[in-house]
Amino acid sequence: MSDAGDAVALRLVVERPPAGVTWRMQRGRDALVAPVRESSDAVAFALSLRVADGPDGAPTLRGPEAQGPPAARFVYLNSGTYAGQAGTPWSRRAKVPLTGIPPALLARARATPGAVLEARIAGTGRDGGPACASVPLLGDGWRLLPLVADAG
Repeated sequence: MSDAGDAVALRLVVERPPAGVTWRMQRGRDALVAPVRESSDAVAFALSLRVADGPDGAPTLRGPEAQGPPAARFVYLNSGTYAGQAGTPWSRRAKVPLTGIPPALLARARATPGAVLEARIAGTGRDGGPACASVPLLGDGWRLLPLVADAG
């Protein structure tokens, strides 16, 4: 279905994060990636993942930011001490699921030069701290946007 070198651009947006909390995307086991955009309203991360055939023939996303087994891939967005912030009571990781990207949407993203797949999550948990654990996507989930679209 796909070549190992096929890639797709993704953007993850943390909406309304708690004030004063640092966010970083996890790459591999312990590397941290700074956001591409940060404001009091949103924190945005950009990444590119390769598309390959999974064990069941369905497309799977691969790359250093993709965590978990092929059928249950996700990206960690770390906050507080897990994001390298000192002097904070927060040590959290939000799991943003990649498995919810419909194959047809993934195919459209791959066929559209300059397009990006975007997902948004709520940045604040029920306790007022940073979102953590498996987080639901906001709105309709993954959507396809032009790469130049505003990330905030």
